[in-house]
Amino acid sequence: MSHIIILEIGIAVLLVASVGLLANRLRFSVIPFFIIIGMLLGNKEYPGFIADFLAQINNPNLTSKVDSLWSFFTFSESKPFIDFMGRLGVLFLLFYLGLEFSVSRLIKSGKSIVTGGTLYVILNFVSGLLIGWLMDLPFKELMVLCGLMTSSSTAIVAKVLTDLKRTANAETEVIMGMIMFDDLFIAMHISFLSGLILTGGSSAWSVIGTSLLALGFILTFLILGRKLVPFIDKILQDKSSELFILIIFSLLFVIAGFSETIHVAEAIGALMAGLVFADSKYIKKIEAMVLPYKDFFGAMFFFSFGLSIDIYSLGGAVGWAAVAAVITVICNVASGYFAAHFSGMKPKTSFDIGFTLSARGEFSIIMANIGKAGGLLPVLQSFVVVYVLILSIVSPLLTKESRNIWTGLFGDDKKASKSKKTLADLEASVKKED
Repeated sequence: MSHIIILEIGIAVLLVASVGLLANRLRFSVIPFFIIIGMLLGNKEYPGFIADFLAQINNPNLTSKVDSLWSFFTFSESKPFIDFMGRLGVLFLLFYLGLEFSVSRLIKSGKSIVTGGTLYVILNFVSGLLIGWLMDLPFKELMVLCGLMTSSSTAIVAKVLTDLKRTANAETEVIMGMIMFDDLFIAMHISFLSGLILTGGSSAWSVIGTSLLALGFILTFLILGRKLVPFIDKILQDKSSELFILIIFSLLFVIAGFSETIHVAEAIGALMAGLVFADSKYIKKIEAMVLPYKDFFGAMFFFSFGLSIDIYSLGGAVGWAAVAAVITVICNVASGYFAAHFSGMKPKTSFDIGFTLSARGEFSIIMANIGKAGGLLPVLQSFVVVYVLILSIVSPLLTKESRNIWTGLFGDDKKASKSKKTLADLEASVKKED
């Protein structure tokens, strides 16, 4: 059946493109649509109404033909290749994220990173501890849950800010500073999870050792990598587009692959590579070349994640995921309030900041996949699907209406306009002064 792999991949890409067009028409984030189409088609069992219909007519020939047709939409032959495309999607997403946030920009972000970012991480991580404790999860599952509840979706946040034309707003700088702080924390947490789950670390010392190795790798790479940027620029100088992209991709895959061999998640290696290349004088050209690959393979990442989910197993996680989503929004608004206060902004911007940062997406899925690879409880996969779907849909809607929600709850914060003085009042005040 290997001859149908290309056909199955073509069908998969066509379906992803179709739901992407639908999402754009509805002005929603495309991420939940990619996940949902994967969930609907990834199950080998028919939807209930099709199974009932075939059972009623009891026609073996028709059933056989339906089986053959349905196999195209379960991607049984091409699924390993689609999974690999999703893996590439993670690398390109993290690499592009690193390109957007250079080390020098991280250093200059100042107060918005330290204050708002710290509060954001603490509040969301503690909420993860609370939900995990209520769900009675073991320690490893608890750490995964805390991570996926702390990680905002940079992809959704950037798209929402662009769609709403708020990129020039004052609060956007605070949002991006908090996002960068959160991304750095998540990079460390993913490395910690890799040591805890994937390397089989059974003792606290082995986990701490792996985490310290990851921290050493990140710091060493950032320090030495920045010194190598002039040398890399020299190599890239006056190269054809073909050689240019080959050099960039070869370095990306070697760095990501090397980080994986020392038990640091390959996604972190890709992020570090992006942070280093962000200081290159060819940054605009690198971004322009990488962007199409990030968009394509990123879409396949969310689709492949949907394919891995059994849609019939989500019921047990819906209630907990809904509660977690509400708590996440509340915690993010609280962190947004303090970030706005420390940055000298009006209280109403706390809703803009908090609602925008509530989106969950790629990082939450990456950490859930670490849990799956480590053989943790399946409830994590079900939880993250519902949790991500809720917040990736609700967060953009809340962000769009943030000003109206604030006004509805607290009223317009503009100072009440002073009553206009009449001519008689003015004459009376003049006479009084005389």
